[in-house]
Amino acid sequence: MSEQLEQQLISWRRELHQYPELSNKEFATTERITGWLKGLGLTPLPYSLKTGVVVEIGHGEKCIALRADIDALPIEEIAPVPFASQHRGVMHACGHDVHTSVMLGAAALLKAREASLPGRVRILFQPAEECFTGAQALIDAGVLAGVQAIFGMHNAPELPTGTLATRGGAFYANVDRFVIRVNGRGAHAARPQEGVDAIVIASQIVGALQTLPSRRYSPLESVVVSVTRIAGGTTWNVLPQQVELEGTVRTHNNAIREGIAENIRQLIHGIATASGGAAELLWSPGPPALVNTPHWATFSQQLAQEVGYQLVETPPQMGGEDFALYLHHVPGAFVSIGSASHDGLHHPGFNPDERLIAPAARYFSQLAEHALNSLPLPQ
Repeated sequence: MSEQLEQQLISWRRELHQYPELSNKEFATTERITGWLKGLGLTPLPYSLKTGVVVEIGHGEKCIALRADIDALPIEEIAPVPFASQHRGVMHACGHDVHTSVMLGAAALLKAREASLPGRVRILFQPAEECFTGAQALIDAGVLAGVQAIFGMHNAPELPTGTLATRGGAFYANVDRFVIRVNGRGAHAARPQEGVDAIVIASQIVGALQTLPSRRYSPLESVVVSVTRIAGGTTWNVLPQQVELEGTVRTHNNAIREGIAENIRQLIHGIATASGGAAELLWSPGPPALVNTPHWATFSQQLAQEVGYQLVETPPQMGGEDFALYLHHVPGAFVSIGSASHDGLHHPGFNPDERLIAPAARYFSQLAEHALNSLPLPQ
């Protein structure tokens, strides 16, 4: 990669960082990426997409896909960088600007070698990863038609620059969200016996939920139940009529995922009923666990070593990724690449090391070409 291209990728990343957009609102981001791709001699494919863009490089029957995500988060930035977000309350605090720049670099490198590619590389610049709707929107639009394998990345601030981690099988967890509405009976705080205290019931539920991963399931399984929001009451001397809890459940085991909502429902119903109240569970399933194809995970690791990455062993992660949806349709692998930020993902001070961009772009361009070479012709 030329120094000129390397600096261009950093410049593009900084421009994306200055003008972040939230999920499904990435209109200017899509225009920027589209313009840059056209400048590389690439024409967007005519998929029906509200935001996001897809291009293809090469010719032939074999086809693999690379994916970047393009949306930002509703976070006010405090990172001390001269290219900080110009959109108040919105920030690329997850590094999707970095991921996009990496795949723009891969596109440039692959375009330069297009005549010698043994097939086609389809590059997806996907919207709305943060709200877990973008991957499904692209799948519904038909972007996986003919794709034989797919690859993607996420930066890992806890890992040093120059490192890469992945694993075959379960890598990231599913992401399910719940809301629990606890209904009691309002009363004067000085006469609690005249009401049903929804706050007390909610408190008991919060504690009891922690017995699910510790007592209902094997300690060898990865199960997390976290309550992240509690809302109830309007003043200091009134027992509220209703308290609302919100949180998330994560696991890598699909059998546990399928049954845990009913277990929660039974638990909250029993606690609330015993105290004379009621509890309702609202369940919002997100993407499933991200399960890498073992062959492609090993393939990705071997090439990473060949191009100079230091491999890091990694256990399954409890974070979620809607890249998992692609892997339900085609084989492939997702990797973590070290970004060495002092502050982690979704932190207002998140500041990844831009030196990861050029090596990652080279890596994905070579991964695409090597994968095409290794694939048989589709039947």
